[in-house]
Amino acid sequence: AAQQLDLDSLNLLIVENVGNLVCPASYDLGENLRVVMLSTTEGEDKPLKYPTMFKSADVVILNKVDIAEAVGFDREQALTNIQKINPQATIFELSARTGDGLQAWYDYLIATSTKLTQKTVSV
Repeated sequence: AAQQLDLDSLNLLIVENVGNLVCPASYDLGENLRVVMLSTTEGEDKPLKYPTMFKSADVVILNKVDIAEAVGFDREQALTNIQKINPQATIFELSARTGDGLQAWYDYLIATSTKLTQKTVSV
């Protein structure tokens, strides 16, 4: 399917490299931005269990924050673990259900896409 895309006309292409948190970290897809998503239902320990994925990420999305308390998720510990592995990562806390944090994430994607497009055009 990717061969059918007119890549020159795209400002943003999102590729989900499916699998667990080990395998995708090993593959360079030529991306400009690497994002890893941590769901509150998975637990705050995941950055420590899968450091390669979190260390290689530019952005970490902490998802399903609306149910964090219900699933016993320790937000502060998760943030500490993420920052321990990758202090440079930009972190977004989101809830698709409530919309919390989504506008900041959208704005970041648009700004990053715009910067990359301008960089490409000026070269």
